[in-house]
Amino acid sequence: MLTNRTPSARRGHALLVLSAVSLGLVACEPSPVTQQQSPTLSPRFATATLPPPTEQMATATVTEAPISFPLSEKGPYFPGRRTYAFVDADRGSREVEIDVWYPAYQPDGYKGTVADGAAPDPSGAPYPLILSSSKVARILAPYLVSHGFAWASVNGIDTYPQMKEQMFDQPLDIISALNHIASNPPESLEGMIDAEHTGAIGYSFDGYNTLALSGARIDPQHYLAQCPEPDSTTQAILSNLSAFNCGPADEWDDFTMRAGEALTTSEDGLWQPMTDPRIRAVMPMAGEGWWLFGERGLAAVDRPALIIVATEDALYPENALIFEHLGTPAKTLISFIGPDHMMILDSKMVARMAHFATAFFGYYLQGNEDLKYYFSEDWVAQHPDLAWGTYPGQ
Repeated sequence: MLTNRTPSARRGHALLVLSAVSLGLVACEPSPVTQQQSPTLSPRFATATLPPPTEQMATATVTEAPISFPLSEKGPYFPGRRTYAFVDADRGSREVEIDVWYPAYQPDGYKGTVADGAAPDPSGAPYPLILSSSKVARILAPYLVSHGFAWASVNGIDTYPQMKEQMFDQPLDIISALNHIASNPPESLEGMIDAEHTGAIGYSFDGYNTLALSGARIDPQHYLAQCPEPDSTTQAILSNLSAFNCGPADEWDDFTMRAGEALTTSEDGLWQPMTDPRIRAVMPMAGEGWWLFGERGLAAVDRPALIIVATEDALYPENALIFEHLGTPAKTLISFIGPDHMMILDSKMVARMAHFATAFFGYYLQGNEDLKYYFSEDWVAQHPDLAWGTYPGQ
């Protein structure tokens, strides 16, 4: 059962890429390794306040005055947040703590942007669910919740300097959050969350988690072939701060034992996917994972995916390579021209990410077909500082 807690103090890590201070700017339980079903639209949801795109808009080209990012504006709902904890009995009684974000009534006289413990607003319920770490949720959840989404974010998962158990523990923590919200709705939020229509989003270390949740599968043969000498493709995308290392390869039997047979055993040699059929669309941004998934593992991705990356991202320069090998036909890559990996600290760039996330998940989870235009090639072409697909040099 979920137990309500007062919001806990957030950890302030100084690891690898994103600091907690910087990010402050702004479930009946299926197995986490079950095979996926094809995503379907849920036309019950049509919460966007935007008019349908006109024929003139749909055929627009680059102009001197680019159009705005309308979905970066806050929507009609006010975000509330509550903190819960539960024990995952299937993973050695592992304790998982989550923040649940949801449309709420703004308390009288409250001037903040998110209200802890606010009364839920059921006027548009049930709301599709978004999953991530809490580190990423603190940046993006207020935007999407205001447009009619619920959000569950896992506390305590963070960046890591070297590849260890986090590679499977973090995605499985997120799956645990989905399972428990679906089977044990948080107290006072019953009927508020549509866990059958769920999306996942992440940036940097959480971009890897989102990629794992897309259905990508770890390929031990590919990974072990990179150790101790990476092949030319892998070598070309490594940076000094990459989490890639051969530590797990040096103790592979122990590493796979910790991961567990349910995850590591299959007939084709790949690990089982760390995902769930209720996750119907994913948005991995500026992440990594090529060296662990490889071509075969990425070919297993079977649901809509939107990748966002900065063209000058020297930390994880592999997103175009990852995009090229995703198995899903419903895949999109949008490049932000000019910024580097730390664009997540730029409020203008964050607002743009929120626009694309609202459009992407609004289309695939809320079933609002009008929103597909707002992450389309025609729409992206109207912005000279955006590129549809791979940008030259990536």
